[in-house]
Amino acid sequence: MVYGLGIESSCDETSIAIVKNGKELISHKVYSQIETHSPYRGVVPEIASRAHLEKINSLLAVCIEESKLTFSDLSYVAVTGYPGLVGSLMIGAQLARCISLVHSIPIVLVNHLEAHLAVIGLENELPPFPWLGVLLSGGNSSIYIYKGFGDLELLADTQDDSLGEAFDKVSAVLNLPYPGGPIIEKKAFEYVKPKGEKSPFPKLLKEDGPDTIRFSYSGLKTAVLYYIKSLTETETLPIEKITYYFQKTAFELVVRNIRKAINRTQIKTVVAAGGVLANETLRSYLQTEAQNQSFQLYYPQKKIYCTDNGAMVACLGYHLWNEKKFVGLDFKVSPKRNFEQIL
Repeated sequence: MVYGLGIESSCDETSIAIVKNGKELISHKVYSQIETHSPYRGVVPEIASRAHLEKINSLLAVCIEESKLTFSDLSYVAVTGYPGLVGSLMIGAQLARCISLVHSIPIVLVNHLEAHLAVIGLENELPPFPWLGVLLSGGNSSIYIYKGFGDLELLADTQDDSLGEAFDKVSAVLNLPYPGGPIIEKKAFEYVKPKGEKSPFPKLLKEDGPDTIRFSYSGLKTAVLYYIKSLTETETLPIEKITYYFQKTAFELVVRNIRKAINRTQIKTVVAAGGVLANETLRSYLQTEAQNQSFQLYYPQKKIYCTDNGAMVACLGYHLWNEKKFVGLDFKVSPKRNFEQIL
């Protein structure tokens, strides 16, 4: 039996998890900072790092106690090293160094983005590589060719706002709470679309041909603003209508880009991950596309695996540990997505 500890502190969730053989969750603890950052409508780096420092040791203690294991039972410590907020990453990194130094446990440095994709290993047998990895979160809207553990090739990226960022900005425009994802989804579910009604928002990147794969969501945010400004003083702000068509427009681009990526690469396995995958409407869109286009679709069934969590770090860490990809105590952390190129 191989037990591994995962440490996640890249942004605004502090999380510790213990996983057995890379696929069985033994213990998992998460502290979310959403309420702390909510008044600022975004993550404040200094506040985030202080919150990690305050919570991470107690989460570790509870996780170890719940697992009924000791540190001597652990084969590796996996920690998120990049990308993320540097101050926050340093808190998790220092904990990993302490555990390694005191208990002589090897450290595995994990790519946060790759961990989001690899977390499906906690719910499924991992499909053979390569996969198309679709990452949709507050900081990323990207498609990767996932060739093997530690080997990702960027195929498509966002030109400006990520999808999760667009949710937060539109929520702010509509004077809805932060984060925007859950409340926009809730409001969109409440809308009953009249027969024949057309979207008030234009199709995104409609000028792109079949060979261009990219994301861009700043224009959609602007379209929402212009639509609101076009309303007369006597018109009630149609929040449900706006959120419904915002989601519909945003998710159409996701589906279109996946279709393009499959056509370009001929890879028929798609793994979608990241915080936006907690959205039920997006899941439904992807399931329909998978049926229509006959490709294998995977995404985290448990919504806690969509957000930042230590389980995904421990899961990916197992596979990197198997390949003996260890780092010394002097490892660095970085905000860069391509940090693996300078390790």
